[in-house]
Amino acid sequence: MKIKTRLSLYFTLISCGALLLVLIALFFAVFGFLQTDFNKRLSDRINVATQLYLKADEIGADSLVQVQQRYLERLPNEVIRVYSDNNKAAFNTTSNLVWSDKIIEQVRKDDFIEYEEGDRQVVGRYVKDNQGNFVILASAVDRNFWPRIAVLSKITLILFLCFSSILFFVGQWFAKKMLAPIQNIITQITQIRSSNLHLRIEPVKNKDEIAELVSNFNSLLERLENSFELQQSFVSNASHELRTPLTSIMGEADVALEQPRTSQEYERVLQSVSADAMHLQLTISSLMELAQVDFNYTKAVLQPTRMDELIWEMHDYWVEKKGENKLNIRFGDFPEDEDRLVIQGNKPLLLIALNNIVDNAYKYSNDAPVSIYFEVQDKYITITVTDSGPGIKPGDIDNIFKSFYRAESTRNIQGTGVGLFIAHKIIDLCHGSIQVESDGSTGTSFIIKFKKTA
Repeated sequence: MKIKTRLSLYFTLISCGALLLVLIALFFAVFGFLQTDFNKRLSDRINVATQLYLKADEIGADSLVQVQQRYLERLPNEVIRVYSDNNKAAFNTTSNLVWSDKIIEQVRKDDFIEYEEGDRQVVGRYVKDNQGNFVILASAVDRNFWPRIAVLSKITLILFLCFSSILFFVGQWFAKKMLAPIQNIITQITQIRSSNLHLRIEPVKNKDEIAELVSNFNSLLERLENSFELQQSFVSNASHELRTPLTSIMGEADVALEQPRTSQEYERVLQSVSADAMHLQLTISSLMELAQVDFNYTKAVLQPTRMDELIWEMHDYWVEKKGENKLNIRFGDFPEDEDRLVIQGNKPLLLIALNNIVDNAYKYSNDAPVSIYFEVQDKYITITVTDSGPGIKPGDIDNIFKSFYRAESTRNIQGTGVGLFIAHKIIDLCHGSIQVESDGSTGTSFIIKFKKTA
C-alpha cells in the first residue's frame, strides 16, 4: 500500500473516529435531554396539583383534570395521584394505576424521585404543608421518545456516512498535495545514473523534513560522484603516468640485451634504468598520496579552524626543514574579535594544501626565500604565498591545477604535478578560492581566500 493511500486512510480513520465520538456524545445528550424534558413536564403537573390541592381543599379529581387540560398539554396515559400520611389516595382518578407503599415511602425518604416503570416514566415529590404532608406521583408514557430517537439515529448515521466519504476524498487530496514534493523527488531520482551523477535534486521551498532529505540526498550524490571520479581519475592517472617509465625501462633493457655491450654501455643503460625507476617510484608515491588525500577528502568533516594557528604550525615546520631565513611570514592588522580568525575547514587537509603550495614555491625558485602574508579582511581571510622563481607563463596558469600537469619550463625539475591539484581540491572543499598572479618572469603569488564564520 502506498504512503498516499495510508495517509488518506489514517486521516479518514482519525477524523471519522473524532466525528463518531462527537455524534455519540450528541446522541446521548439529546437522549438525556428528551428524558429530562419529559420528566420536567411531569414535574409541572405535580406543581399544578400541589398548588391546587393545598390552596383549595375542596378541589376534586375532575377539577384537577380540567385545570390540567386547560393549561397543560395532556400527556399520553397521564396519571396523577396524591397520597396522605396513611398512604391513602386523597382523591381517585379514572386510571387503575396505583403505587405501592414501598414507592410512596421511598418518596417520603428522598423527597423527590424519578424512575421508569415499563414504558412509563414516573416522577414523585414529597410535599410538606400546614394542612398535612402529601406524596404526589405523576406518570405518563412518552410515545414520541423512541420515534424521535429512531429519527436521531438515522440522521446521525447519515451524517457519519456522508462526512466519512467526504473526509476520505479530502484525505486523498491532502495526502497527494503533501506528498507531491516526494513524488517530484522520485521522478528526478529515476533520471540519475552512474553516467550523470552530476545531476542534483532541486531544492524545495519549504524548510522542512523534505528539504532536509533533499539536502542529505544531494550530499550523498556529491560523495558518490566524487568517489566515482576518484576511481576513474586514479585508474586513468596510474595507467598514463606508469606507462612511460615502464616503457622506457623495458626499452632500455631490450636494447641492452640485443647484443653484448661494453661496460660503459651497460653502465649508461643501468643509469637510465635507475633514473626511470626513481621517476616511477616518485610517480607511485604521488599516486598513493593523491589516493590518500582523495580518501580523506570524501570523509572530511568541516569544523571551526583558527587560521592564524595553522599559519604558525606551517612556520614551525618549514623553519625546521629549510631554516629561519628561508620563510618570511607577515601579518596584517589583527581583529579584536578572535572569532574573525576562524573558518569552517578541515585542519589536517588545509595543512597539506598550504604546505604543497609552499613546497612548490621552494622547488621552482631553487630554495630561494618564500614569503607568506596573512590578512583579515571584512568578509575574507587572505593568505598570499609569494616566491622569487621564474614565474608561470600565462598559458600555463589555467592548467597548473590539473592532475599531473607540468609546464614545459619545469620538465627539468623533479615532480609529478599533483601537489597543486591536491591543494586546489582541498581549498575548494573548505569553501575557499585560489588565484595565481605571475608575469611569467619574476616570481609567482598564490592568493588564497576563505570566508570567515563570524
